[in-house]
Amino acid sequence: MKKILIFGLPGSGKSTLARELAYHFLVPHYNADTIREAYNDWDFTDEGRKRQLARMKSYEFGIVDFVCPKREFRKELNPDFTIWVDTINEGRFEDTNKVFERPESQLDYTIRVTKWIDLNQLRSSLEGFNRGMTGIQNYLNEQFPKLVK
Repeated sequence: MKKILIFGLPGSGKSTLARELAYHFLVPHYNADTIREAYNDWDFTDEGRKRQLARMKSYEFGIVDFVCPKREFRKELNPDFTIWVDTINEGRFEDTNKVFERPESQLDYTIRVTKWIDLNQLRSSLEGFNRGMTGIQNYLNEQFPKLVK
């Protein structure tokens, strides 16, 4: 496993989850807002979203944390593992709500998170898993699905 996508509406908890996983497993975390800030590119038109996708695609391994609103974007990003954080019905940005395409089936994501996880519970569930990409792969395959049931 190289690239993990954590996607969902703004305010759903993507970044919180991504930060915790990246910190524990010592893997890179690419947050969409941080990347937009670095490029000073806050264009949320279709073209702006495509530029952001191109930036996020350039990262070969680690956790990619962004709304990734369209199915075609998620397919083009080509992650090895996909976590859909589906904890809210609407985000705080109406334009993003309008363009966000919910996955059509379970084939469009690896794991779906439908209720937020208590941080202490999340941190506790990480104990005993080795650092690095192999450790996060083991965690996501073995422990994480139990946590989000």
